[in-house]
Amino acid sequence: MTKTTKPNAAAQAEERILTEDEIRAMSDEDYMNPAQLAFFKAKLQALEKELLKNAGETTEHLRETVLVPDPADRATIEEEHALELRTRDRERKLLKKVQQSLASIESGEYGWCEETGEPIGIPRLIARPTATLSLEAQQRRELKQKLYGD
Repeated sequence: MTKTTKPNAAAQAEERILTEDEIRAMSDEDYMNPAQLAFFKAKLQALEKELLKNAGETTEHLRETVLVPDPADRATIEEEHALELRTRDRERKLLKKVQQSLASIESGEYGWCEETGEPIGIPRLIARPTATLSLEAQQRRELKQKLYGD
Protein backbone atom coordinates (compact mmCIF):
# COMPACT_ATOMS: atom_id res chain seq x y z
CA MET A 1 0.00 0.00 0.00
CA THR A 2 1.56 3.33 -1.09
CA LYS A 3 0.55 6.79 -0.06
CA THR A 4 0.36 9.51 -2.66
CA THR A 5 1.26 13.01 -1.56
CA LYS A 6 0.38 14.61 -4.88
CA PRO A 7 -2.93 16.48 -4.59
CA ASN A 8 -5.58 15.64 -7.15
CA ALA A 9 -6.76 18.12 -9.80
CA ALA A 10 -10.03 18.91 -8.01
CA ALA A 11 -8.21 19.94 -4.85
CA GLN A 12 -5.84 22.13 -6.85
CA ALA A 13 -8.76 23.81 -8.61
CA GLU A 14 -10.40 24.63 -5.27
CA GLU A 15 -7.19 26.15 -3.92
CA ARG A 16 -6.63 28.36 -6.96
CA ILE A 17 -8.05 31.86 -6.62
CA LEU A 18 -10.22 32.77 -9.59
CA THR A 19 -9.61 35.90 -11.64
CA GLU A 20 -11.94 38.87 -11.76
CA ASP A 21 -13.09 37.89 -15.26
CA GLU A 22 -13.87 34.34 -14.13
CA ILE A 23 -15.89 35.70 -11.20
CA ARG A 24 -17.85 38.06 -13.48
CA ALA A 25 -18.58 35.21 -15.92
CA MET A 26 -20.29 33.05 -13.28
CA SER A 27 -24.06 32.70 -13.31
CA ASP A 28 -26.39 34.18 -10.69
CA GLU A 29 -26.98 30.70 -9.27
CA ASP A 30 -23.29 30.59 -8.28
CA TYR A 31 -23.57 33.78 -6.19
CA MET A 32 -21.29 33.66 -3.13
CA ASN A 33 -20.12 30.11 -3.75
CA PRO A 34 -16.85 29.01 -2.09
CA ALA A 35 -14.74 30.12 -5.09
CA GLN A 36 -16.23 33.62 -5.02
CA LEU A 37 -15.82 33.87 -1.27
CA ALA A 38 -12.18 32.81 -1.60
CA PHE A 39 -11.65 35.49 -4.28
CA PHE A 40 -13.09 38.25 -2.09
CA LYS A 41 -11.31 36.98 1.02
CA ALA A 42 -7.97 37.10 -0.81
CA LYS A 43 -8.77 40.58 -2.14
CA LEU A 44 -9.72 41.86 1.31
CA GLN A 45 -6.67 40.27 2.96
CA ALA A 46 -4.38 41.93 0.40
CA LEU A 47 -6.05 45.29 1.07
CA GLU A 48 -5.71 44.77 4.83
CA LYS A 49 -2.01 43.95 4.45
CA GLU A 50 -1.43 47.06 2.32
CA LEU A 51 -3.24 49.32 4.82
CA LEU A 52 -1.22 47.93 7.73
CA LYS A 53 2.01 48.40 5.77
CA ASN A 54 1.11 52.03 5.01
CA ALA A 55 0.38 52.67 8.68
CA GLY A 56 3.80 51.30 9.63
CA GLU A 57 5.51 53.46 7.02
CA THR A 58 3.74 56.56 8.33
CA THR A 59 4.92 55.82 11.86
CA GLU A 60 8.49 55.45 10.65
CA HIS A 61 8.24 58.59 8.51
CA LEU A 62 6.98 60.69 11.41
CA ARG A 63 9.80 59.42 13.65
CA GLU A 64 12.40 60.51 11.09
CA THR A 65 11.33 64.15 11.30
CA VAL A 66 14.22 66.58 11.23
CA LEU A 67 13.90 69.92 12.97
CA VAL A 68 14.56 72.82 10.62
CA PRO A 69 15.18 76.41 11.72
CA ASP A 70 13.38 78.06 8.77
CA PRO A 71 9.70 78.69 9.68
CA ALA A 72 8.52 78.24 6.06
CA ASP A 73 10.25 74.86 5.77
CA ARG A 74 8.85 73.83 9.14
CA ALA A 75 5.32 74.83 8.07
CA THR A 76 5.67 72.80 4.88
CA ILE A 77 6.81 69.73 6.83
CA GLU A 78 3.95 70.14 9.33
CA GLU A 79 1.42 70.44 6.50
CA GLU A 80 2.78 67.28 4.86
CA HIS A 81 2.49 65.46 8.19
CA ALA A 82 -1.08 66.70 8.68
CA LEU A 83 -2.01 65.50 5.18
CA GLU A 84 -0.40 62.13 5.80
CA LEU A 85 -2.21 61.74 9.12
CA ARG A 86 -5.57 62.59 7.52
CA THR A 87 -4.90 59.97 4.85
CA ARG A 88 -4.01 57.38 7.48
CA ASP A 89 -7.17 58.24 9.43
CA ARG A 90 -9.25 57.47 6.33
CA GLU A 91 -7.27 54.26 5.86
CA ARG A 92 -7.85 53.34 9.52
CA LYS A 93 -11.60 53.61 8.94
CA LEU A 94 -11.27 51.54 5.76
CA LEU A 95 -9.23 48.94 7.66
CA LYS A 96 -12.09 48.57 10.14
CA LYS A 97 -14.52 47.98 7.25
CA VAL A 98 -12.13 45.46 5.68
CA GLN A 99 -11.91 43.54 8.94
CA GLN A 100 -15.72 43.60 9.29
CA SER A 101 -16.03 42.27 5.73
CA LEU A 102 -13.58 39.45 6.49
CA ALA A 103 -15.63 38.59 9.58
CA SER A 104 -18.82 38.56 7.49
CA ILE A 105 -17.17 36.10 5.07
CA GLU A 106 -16.47 33.81 8.00
CA SER A 107 -20.06 34.14 9.28
CA GLY A 108 -21.56 33.56 5.82
CA GLU A 109 -23.20 36.99 5.56
CA TYR A 110 -20.82 38.51 3.01
CA GLY A 111 -22.35 39.65 -0.27
CA TRP A 112 -25.86 40.19 1.07
CA CYS A 113 -27.44 43.60 1.67
CA GLU A 114 -27.77 44.50 5.36
CA GLU A 115 -31.09 46.30 4.77
CA THR A 116 -32.91 44.14 2.24
CA GLY A 117 -31.13 40.78 2.39
CA GLU A 118 -30.80 40.81 -1.41
CA PRO A 119 -27.51 40.11 -3.20
CA ILE A 120 -25.21 43.13 -3.38
CA GLY A 121 -23.89 41.96 -6.75
CA ILE A 122 -20.51 40.85 -8.04
CA PRO A 123 -19.69 44.04 -10.02
CA ARG A 124 -20.35 46.22 -6.95
CA LEU A 125 -18.31 43.95 -4.67
CA ILE A 126 -15.42 43.92 -7.12
CA ALA A 127 -15.47 47.73 -7.22
CA ARG A 128 -15.99 48.07 -3.44
CA PRO A 129 -15.28 44.82 -1.57
CA THR A 130 -16.37 46.39 1.72
CA ALA A 131 -19.88 47.22 0.47
CA THR A 132 -22.65 46.22 2.86
CA LEU A 133 -25.62 47.57 0.91
CA SER A 134 -26.99 46.82 -2.53
CA LEU A 135 -26.76 49.66 -5.04
CA GLU A 136 -30.46 50.50 -4.63
CA ALA A 137 -30.27 50.52 -0.83
CA GLN A 138 -27.16 52.71 -0.94
CA GLN A 139 -28.88 55.15 -3.31
CA ARG A 140 -31.91 55.33 -0.99
CA ARG A 141 -29.64 55.97 2.00
CA GLU A 142 -27.73 58.72 0.18
CA LEU A 143 -30.95 60.38 -0.99
CA LYS A 144 -32.31 60.27 2.56
CA GLN A 145 -29.10 61.84 3.89
CA LYS A 146 -29.26 64.53 1.21
CA LEU A 147 -32.90 65.34 2.02
CA TYR A 148 -32.82 65.07 5.80
CA GLY A 149 -29.15 65.32 6.72
CA ASP A 150 -27.42 62.88 9.05
